[in-house]
Amino acid sequence: MNSPSFRMPARRLATVATATALAAGPVALTGVSPAHATGDHGRASAVVLRTGLDVSLLNKSVNVPLAVSLNDVQAPRSAEKTTLTATLDAVDDGRPFTVLRAEVAEARATSSATKAEGTTTLAHARLHVPGLPLLSLIEVDQVTAKATCEAGKKPVATTGLPGSVTVLGKRVTLTAGGPTDVRVPGVGDVRLDLSSTRTTARTAAATALELKVSVNPLKLNVAEVDGTVTLAEATCETPRPEAAAQPPAEPSAPPAGVEPQGEPAEADLADTGGSPTTPYVVGAAIALLAAGGGAVALARRRG
Repeated sequence: MNSPSFRMPARRLATVATATALAAGPVALTGVSPAHATGDHGRASAVVLRTGLDVSLLNKSVNVPLAVSLNDVQAPRSAEKTTLTATLDAVDDGRPFTVLRAEVAEARATSSATKAEGTTTLAHARLHVPGLPLLSLIEVDQVTAKATCEAGKKPVATTGLPGSVTVLGKRVTLTAGGPTDVRVPGVGDVRLDLSSTRTTARTAAATALELKVSVNPLKLNVAEVDGTVTLAEATCETPRPEAAAQPPAEPSAPPAGVEPQGEPAEADLADTGGSPTTPYVVGAAIALLAAGGGAVALARRRG
């Protein structure tokens, strides 16, 4: 006759399993490496004409802002524009007023993973301001601006200017020595800042011409025009290369109350009235329980 099998009560089995887990200690948590940073294709912009003028009207005693941009492009959102005229509707009794007319007016902005570039070309152009419909503020044969930012190279900004321009009907010779002032009695004053270029470690900007305007035309119901006009401007920003692979992060801290593997869980044991020796006591209890069970089984066989 087979001896009856020794079965451990479910409650005691659960206690043994819990004690064994505490004695072994929890598995250590391992950090996860962050994803690699993505690259930046850089940025570029170009504009043929930008105005920031205030137009004072005679009969209303108010200032009308004249903010006009022609062929203003940004990369990577847009690439190229070649509109040849810019008009304004706020003066001259509501009739369209042509601010700029040109045979060539190109602005292009491109960007890639290695290069960003803005270029502008304006040729055979005439610029007017309200109150002077027949007299050009400035006439230019051709001006250019270019800004190039290439990865691994120093950014470059360049401009191209003719030897002379016509300002308020006067032929003016351009020089690089500083601004050029043009004054026309009974009409107004214009100051020309030439060929402005700026570069940093990652950016470049080029402006072919910037005009500071102050005219009193007394025509088209316009008493005064003041502000700035920019012709042919380009900018860029060097693309950022992809970030190099980074080493794995340090292991994350375990949740509250959990200690790394191999160390006694002091915080938990303190809460339950235990001590660092508790795992060893539990292990000894398990061994005694197994020995007692074996002794019971042996006694039953002998009986």
